[in-house]
Amino acid sequence: MTVSTEHHSDITALMADIGQRARAATPALAIATAERKHAALIGAAEAVWRNRATIIEANVKDMEFGTQKGLSAAMLDRLMLDEDRIRGVVDGLRAIAEQRDPVGEVMAEWEEANGLHIRRVRTPLGVIGVIYESRPNVTADAGALCLKSGNAVILRGGSESLHSSGALHACLQTGLKQAGLPIDAVQLVPTRDRGAVQAMLTDVNNIDVIVPRGGKGLVGLVQREARVPVFAHLEGICHIYVGADADPAMAKDIVLNAKTRRTGICGSMECLLVDAAYLAAHGDALITTLIDAGVEVRGQGAICNTAGVKPATDADFGNEFLDMICAAKVVDGVDEAIAHIRQYGSNHTDAVVTARQSIADAFFAGLDSAILMHNASTQFADGGEFGMGAEIGIATGKMHARGPVGAEQLTSFKYLVSGGGAVRA
Repeated sequence: MTVSTEHHSDITALMADIGQRARAATPALAIATAERKHAALIGAAEAVWRNRATIIEANVKDMEFGTQKGLSAAMLDRLMLDEDRIRGVVDGLRAIAEQRDPVGEVMAEWEEANGLHIRRVRTPLGVIGVIYESRPNVTADAGALCLKSGNAVILRGGSESLHSSGALHACLQTGLKQAGLPIDAVQLVPTRDRGAVQAMLTDVNNIDVIVPRGGKGLVGLVQREARVPVFAHLEGICHIYVGADADPAMAKDIVLNAKTRRTGICGSMECLLVDAAYLAAHGDALITTLIDAGVEVRGQGAICNTAGVKPATDADFGNEFLDMICAAKVVDGVDEAIAHIRQYGSNHTDAVVTARQSIADAFFAGLDSAILMHNASTQFADGGEFGMGAEIGIATGKMHARGPVGAEQLTSFKYLVSGGGAVRA
């Protein structure tokens, strides 16, 4: 399993070739049986586990590159693969394999008075370009979900994950080959050259949709420069509002988990909003819990009365820290919490902790984030936790796909119309 890292003198020709080969693979994928796609995914899972030592060796090279590049501890954590995480990759591949095949599913069916029988059925999008940063497991997740939904995919991972992604990609192609499917169905861009990204964004002849998965800089670049349609995966500026009557033990568990379980993922809580009545009734134990766990709390208002809290600046609100840092603010009721989130949120995932259903209902109705949660950690913002096996990203836009993008969300539809010799008057 080797990966080409050299600079390609003609990146335009390289990417055109990759795109054309992906497009050529789509007819076979569109008619591939559920059994054959299942076999390819199981074969890939077995190859990943069989080659786990090689994958970890490749990841060591990426970790060294990331360290030299000056990545933060949280970003290095996103990059790192060990045997447990590789087991997670294998489990994700197997979970996707066992899911219902969405291609050909009848979404709706009806008869018209004119004698036409009409079915709306799911169909693949075609060729999907995925551009992502750091996390090499996205290589497996995205490749598997595209295959499950009958799409060819071009994967362009972050420069720091090139070796790990290459090793995982080789396993995906092993599964395809064993199942008799075209290996060009899943391709990995074999260079760190940034010109590859620009080529993907403008390849309207071969790529049907781009899915960017990364920070604000990457997503902003894609949205500005893409001529291909985009499923935007924007920042995870996730908020938790702790309502006046929230259970203190529940609030502590949820807030601590949401911030500290994994700080480098998009479902990590970045801002805590505490109701003034909750603070008056229960004191600053919630804030102290975060500080004791090693979180740097940047507070505003009465939050600053807690020992160890640093004063927040305006820039701390609406910031995706991806680190052991959290903004915090006291709010007067659910309406003020909603107003704050509307101003500073990214429409990714926001949560409310409350014992009153009416408060949860108001929170759900007042916000339009892709994911809204009641009495649950924002760390559950994940396709695997939603029963999708994995996800290609969390779409924060409003067109076509929203929230976790799984295999079903990577399909479009077509109408199949049958008549008995019907002619129109």
